[in-house]
Amino acid sequence: MARPLLICDCDEVLMHMVVPFGAWLAADHGIRFALENTSFAGALTRIDSGDVVPPVEVWPLLDGFFAREMHRQYAVAGAAAALADFSRHADIVILTNVGEGHQPARREQIIAAGMDYPVVGNRGPKGPPLAELVAQYAPSLTIFVDDLPQHHASVAEHVPDAWRLHMVAEPQIADKIPTARHAHARIDDWAQAHVWITEILAGAAPAPAMQKEAE
Repeated sequence: MARPLLICDCDEVLMHMVVPFGAWLAADHGIRFALENTSFAGALTRIDSGDVVPPVEVWPLLDGFFAREMHRQYAVAGAAAALADFSRHADIVILTNVGEGHQPARREQIIAAGMDYPVVGNRGPKGPPLAELVAQYAPSLTIFVDDLPQHHASVAEHVPDAWRLHMVAEPQIADKIPTARHAHARIDDWAQAHVWITEILAGAAPAPAMQKEAE
């Protein structure tokens, strides 16, 4: 019998990222990190001069963090316990935009945090890889959890009957990220999300259609 499928992002959903990333930038690179929205453009400035770090330098820094500094990250409160509970009734996959190269390290990271689930290292919009996972698992229903509005828009396009939960579990940036219009709910902590997801699983019905809006 088909089981439900829960597909979760990692950074700011299961593991805190922006706080340890910012601490590393300040300590090792003399860079201040102040994220005001979902874009990294202008978020990095040099502590000594105040100059904005150009985009051409931002992505290598981010890649370097995932390559060598993921040990600085720590689990979001309640995430491991919630997933453990859901795993009794659903399949769980971590769909994370670290790319295939960092996929093994990401899996080691989440296992160490008490979350031993398959990891897919994606790049770009998450609708297409989520559709592939749905085709692979053929679930009775699908639930998607992510912190970025653009991924909810992508999933709404490619898997419209997936339930979509917008979660930004880092308090320092949660109020800076508008609620995704393509999400069915916005919940920023796992205690409340646990209740919402449990109710969706109990209902055992695909998500209702939502009016299409430009994200």
